[in-house]
Amino acid sequence: MERKLSYAEAIREATHQEMLRDAGVCVFGLGVDDPKAVYGTTRLVDQHGPNRVFDTPLSEDALTGFAIGASLAGMRPVNVHIRMDFLMLCMNQLINIASKYHYMYGGQASVPIVIRSIVGKSWGQGAQHSQGLYPMLMHVPGLSVVAPTTPYDAKGLMTRSIRDDNPVMFVEHRLLHAQTGYVPEEPYELPFGRARVLAEGTDITLVGISYYAVECLRARHLLQGVGISAAVIDPVTLSPLDVETIARSARRTGHLIVVESGWTTCGASAEIVAQVIEKTQHDARIRVNRMGFAPTVCPTTPSLEDHFYPTAATIAVAAHRAVRPSSNGWAPDVARAPELVEFRGPF
Repeated sequence: MERKLSYAEAIREATHQEMLRDAGVCVFGLGVDDPKAVYGTTRLVDQHGPNRVFDTPLSEDALTGFAIGASLAGMRPVNVHIRMDFLMLCMNQLINIASKYHYMYGGQASVPIVIRSIVGKSWGQGAQHSQGLYPMLMHVPGLSVVAPTTPYDAKGLMTRSIRDDNPVMFVEHRLLHAQTGYVPEEPYELPFGRARVLAEGTDITLVGISYYAVECLRARHLLQGVGISAAVIDPVTLSPLDVETIARSARRTGHLIVVESGWTTCGASAEIVAQVIEKTQHDARIRVNRMGFAPTVCPTTPSLEDHFYPTAATIAVAAHRAVRPSSNGWAPDVARAPELVEFRGPF
């Protein structure tokens, strides 16, 4: 019988199992010991005690330095940031210290830290609390960037991230934490650099980063109603990136749309499109498009948010326009796109 957990439960279980396996694993960050426990992902104090699961001051730079020092001393810290926006306060620690230690010391020193950060809108959190800044970190060698969508991938990649000997940025969209899916009880690792094909299709390839894999699946349902078959791919890890899986699908369909939880300028979508074109330019002509945040500061009011963020409907319209450019004015019935709360199959 398939065992189902939420995305949040999968992260918590992976962390708990690694804390049982390795006494050097600790979890800290703002609110980790709060009753809400960061969407339930850090409900670990009762099992592991306040010395290994503890709240911290609002001092991102200092706490990242603490994590680096602890890792150099043999520990494997998991530093939790409730919002990715405030990673800006510890960029020097991440980019100039953590990511470079292994290289600068000829492999004799490692910084095995996991930096968890949460992105995405919630209840109108606005300009400084809704940003998806992960593309900045994709730019940096020595730092892995993962953004799983399914609970299965969340658990397997959290386990892999904690065991990795170099720093890992673990990106979570806050709208994913309630999604449910099949998750084995035993510990398991998933490799970095392997995309997940969530649905096959023949007319267009939709690539959804983080939560936008969910919206792409909903868009696929809308497109089915007008006879358009869309493949949906979740990159799962952004650095390293499995461009081969995406390029293979784009070759087959001839159309590619990449949707992300951030701005498209110099974004993850731009990098994916560029790498796909480099891979396919000699043997295929692929029409491409990027979708993400509107080119302005993140708004607060719901009426503006409706225009700022891509949705299943806007993704479906863009896909319809790409596949049938002579057919203008199609608008999907959004009520026919089911809200996805469960991932089927052994994802």
